Amino acid sequence: MTDLFMALSPSKFNMSHISQDVTNRRLFLQHSTAVGTAALSALLTDGRQATAADAPNAHAALPGFPNFAPKAKRIIYLFQSGAPSQMDLFDPKPEMEKRRGEDLPESIRKGQRLTTMTSGQAKFPIAPSIFKFAQHGQSGMWMSDLVPQMSSIADEFCMIRSVNTEAINHDPAITFSQTGSQLAGRPSIGSWLSYGLGSENQDLPAYVVLTSFGSGRPDDQPLYDRLWGAGFLPSKHQGVKFRNKGDAVLYLSNPPGVDAAARRGTLDRLAKLNQKHFEQVGDPEIQTRIAQYEMAFRMQTSVPELLDLSKEPQHVVDSYGPDVKRPGSYAANCLLARRLAERDVRFVQLFHMGWDHHGGLPAAIRGQCKDTDQPTAALIKDLKQRDLLKDTLIVWGGEFGRTIYSQGGITATDYGRDHHPRCFTVLLAGAGVKTGTTFGETDDYCYNITRDPVHVHDLNATILHLLGIDHTRLTSRYQGRDFRLTDIHGEVVKSVLA
Repeated sequence: MTDLFMALSPSKFNMSHISQDVTNRRLFLQHSTAVGTAALSALLTDGRQATAADAPNAHAALPGFPNFAPKAKRIIYLFQSGAPSQMDLFDPKPEMEKRRGEDLPESIRKGQRLTTMTSGQAKFPIAPSIFKFAQHGQSGMWMSDLVPQMSSIADEFCMIRSVNTEAINHDPAITFSQTGSQLAGRPSIGSWLSYGLGSENQDLPAYVVLTSFGSGRPDDQPLYDRLWGAGFLPSKHQGVKFRNKGDAVLYLSNPPGVDAAARRGTLDRLAKLNQKHFEQVGDPEIQTRIAQYEMAFRMQTSVPELLDLSKEPQHVVDSYGPDVKRPGSYAANCLLARRLAERDVRFVQLFHMGWDHHGGLPAAIRGQCKDTDQPTAALIKDLKQRDLLKDTLIVWGGEFGRTIYSQGGITATDYGRDHHPRCFTVLLAGAGVKTGTTFGETDDYCYNITRDPVHVHDLNATILHLLGIDHTRLTSRYQGRDFRLTDIHGEVVKSVLA
């Protein structure tokens, strides 16, 4: 026991008190009886059955997952960060033109909590959209003239107009949409999918994140890496972010004088040292470190090939629009997302910033739609042409909606809109979705839901369902409680399923 206590010495490990306590418990159990060994195994697997997914380099799904035959094999989530205005894009309210400039009735607002941006306003003047709407496709889906390319494939979409959330400010709302909690620290949706379903590609991460700056408001709120973090899941499940400036991934090339064989030998020696350390300490993050070193080695080959567009037909590249030639743009990221989907990356997420239009909305939203309209349509058509849309789920939407009333004053051509969590629009397309469908209704003021509400938890439950997951079963025990993406809520929206 003396050796054990010496091993637990802070001077030996140089750890924080918290990590010392965790390590002490693991070492005690590791050096105890067979009962202790079983308990250690439970610690290392968060109380679930140990699987190949716990071993270095493994990408296996959890036992029993998927729970049933999936419609989708992968997701491309086109997250419009900052909250697009639903009434200027997808939810027309022509009656509001008669009420231009009038104060929003209290009977409609019903004492809703306001942000600090508009809570001090004496009046809440109604600002009808200045953009023209028309019906498109055989379905007659309503879309505005801001998105002509997306309108041309209207029948590919399932439009949900009744999504709602509790969060009223950006950071908690984005965190909530991604993790199911307004408080930071929970696993993101992509991490849950990596954890539950594993990966079908050994040479690329299961979860890839791409970010781009919008031209509508290029100085919009920043994004945080925790939005694609693994929380309390093993960190090998966190999203891998490709940079939007310079090299997408740094240090892909070996330094001068180091060839692939030398790198392989170095990694083999490091793996042996790390494995020995793991056997002594029992920290599962050591296995994550081994797995990530191996992934980095394989990405030295797979990523350059992924980023090389020289073999892409020119007409395909051109279909994404002129911005596709600018690395890190939304258009370039959409094309990259299709290439990642081809390579069976489980979850690809594009965050496009710039949708937070408190003032000067008409000019700013035109810029955002110029960024996103053509590439979004091109991505869907490209996937369909390659027979990939049938097993790829596309999600397009932001963290909440915008208000019918203007933040500040309005003119005939200019207005702004504040945050609005009570109703907003999300588009789905692809695998398992009832296309050409508009689901949910809002009132004449686009302020309250009048039919078929869809909470963010319901949306996430439906996304998981399309991947063959019962959202109530994909759990992980942490601090004595079973957690899941949808917390203790969520119902699958069966009406939007094909």
